[in-house]
Amino acid sequence: MLRELNLYPLWVRREIPADVPAQQNILMQPDVPVQSNMPVLADVAVQIDLPEHSDMLVQPAVPVDIPSAMPVQSVMQSEQEIAEQQAGDETEPLSLFDLPSAAEPDVIGHGEFQVNDSLREFQQENKGGMLGSVDWPELQQKVAGCELCKLRAGCTYTVLGVGNEHADWMFIGEAPGVDEDATGKPFAGLSGHLLDNMLLAIRLKRSEVYIANVIKCRPPEDRHPHVGEIAACLPYLKRQIDLVKPKLIVALGRTAAAALLQKDATIASMRGTLHDYQGIPLIVTFHPAYLLRSPMEKAKVWQDLCLAVKTMDELST
Repeated sequence: MLRELNLYPLWVRREIPADVPAQQNILMQPDVPVQSNMPVLADVAVQIDLPEHSDMLVQPAVPVDIPSAMPVQSVMQSEQEIAEQQAGDETEPLSLFDLPSAAEPDVIGHGEFQVNDSLREFQQENKGGMLGSVDWPELQQKVAGCELCKLRAGCTYTVLGVGNEHADWMFIGEAPGVDEDATGKPFAGLSGHLLDNMLLAIRLKRSEVYIANVIKCRPPEDRHPHVGEIAACLPYLKRQIDLVKPKLIVALGRTAAAALLQKDATIASMRGTLHDYQGIPLIVTFHPAYLLRSPMEKAKVWQDLCLAVKTMDELST
């Protein structure tokens, strides 16, 4: 950097004075006039050892006009401050596992009826099931015409689920994204491709499992769903689980795990443990969309999938 600013010392070879031994190195620095508005580089004479290239001299560079108010130390300090500021501006991407507070209000139902009930309270109120007699065609119709929250007005298609409706495995994610909203199927696009690879790793195909989301409509700008939106969609998901009757549920991400287990805990504390959802074993792992941003976490997902396979083998014996 000093060379680019033309502030590095120029080293040239001079003849040794007669009264100084030839073996002694001497630094000679003549007086140099310095202007007030810019630093001027002067020739600094020094005896150096260049046994093989004694005829090579360093050519002086062209002076660079630098204001007097910005010395070298200030320039370096400014660049360091800029680097620190840029590093501070790089915020971490929003995690898929940030579930809003249970006290966050949202509009449920028609009109301006405000609901502040927590997810746990809503589930307790609907413990018996609102859709106990609804079959797949009617459930699809109810989801498509649902207006319990504001999400339906802003989405293209509702996304109920896809796969084997009587599968032993059920994978549950968070909410549709832009690709899911365009196709009406869960886990389309890059995250869906990664989920397919996860299934292949444990010798499963998408047609052999059932895949769904907690939320059936895409939230604006793919934000995390509010508690009220989760509460509105949760009965549909519960009815799907009742119809599929899976032997094992894999919750993909914190939102799905918190909705099914009725607790707001970290993904780290829920991983690696066999949970229970109404008598069905449930395993928590990372969402494929999170793995696209954090590929180093794939090793942990593989551990979770191995636990799932082991659990399924034990259920089959």
